[in-house]
Amino acid sequence: MGSKMTAKKTMDEYLPKNAVIEEILQETADSKTLTLRPIDKGSTILKYRPGQFMMVSLPGYGEAPFTFASLASRDGRFQISVRKVGSFTNALHALKERDIVGLRGPYGNTFPLSKIENKNILFIAGGCGIAPLRPLIQHVFKNRKEHGRIEIIYGCRAPRDIFYKNEIESWRNNPDTAVHLTVDEPDQSWDGTCGVVCVLLPKIKLVPKNAFVFLCGPGIMIKLAIQDILKLGFKEGNIYASLERHMKCGVGKCGHCYVKGKYVCTDGPNFSYSEMKKMGIDS
Repeated sequence: MGSKMTAKKTMDEYLPKNAVIEEILQETADSKTLTLRPIDKGSTILKYRPGQFMMVSLPGYGEAPFTFASLASRDGRFQISVRKVGSFTNALHALKERDIVGLRGPYGNTFPLSKIENKNILFIAGGCGIAPLRPLIQHVFKNRKEHGRIEIIYGCRAPRDIFYKNEIESWRNNPDTAVHLTVDEPDQSWDGTCGVVCVLLPKIKLVPKNAFVFLCGPGIMIKLAIQDILKLGFKEGNIYASLERHMKCGVGKCGHCYVKGKYVCTDGPNFSYSEMKKMGIDS
């Protein structure tokens, strides 16, 4: 009896379940946010927590990992954000509302939700790296009284590349919260900060002692940002980065994401800086 249940669970890890696309939002010229709803109301996909990811599949094109880009709504809908970078994501961009995709998951670890209660929190995101952090940001604001000061640093190449523009404005309206934006290539409408995300660090007002930092973005951005925030007094064990290195299967079988004793897909994709140093991916 036990072996049959184990076999079924293992098979379920590999079998995608259908979900319908209920809404498509154009975030930037090359990025869209898809609102999905599992057709199977008992789908395990909705048991995800901030920081986890899923495998999205399309017949004839294969599958790829995507982090959840929102919390699940009460009616079982959630979002992923897709940047057009290859044949699979091109196929996703060609889909329309009411089309069907396959999902399996959730996979990976979650952010340390219990550890950040009553703590100051700094989010640092670059480009589409805001998507993996967005569920945690939504969770924190949903439980605003359970956290200290919150600051968000978000950098993009140009103003036209900023994700979730309307929601970012709503984040600013929360108490004891600050949102800092910067771009590399300003246009005529931009009157804010210019430069990489690190130029905004002097503007933060939260106290680094016992505060937590969550980062996601290009590897070089994460590397340079961590170097600077360590100088400000943040603890190595309180700095977390969301990584997505070479994930293929999602369940630690293919070995593509194996790094010095860790599988990014099963042990991550969220690692503290202390863990990253041991894995040799801090530089």
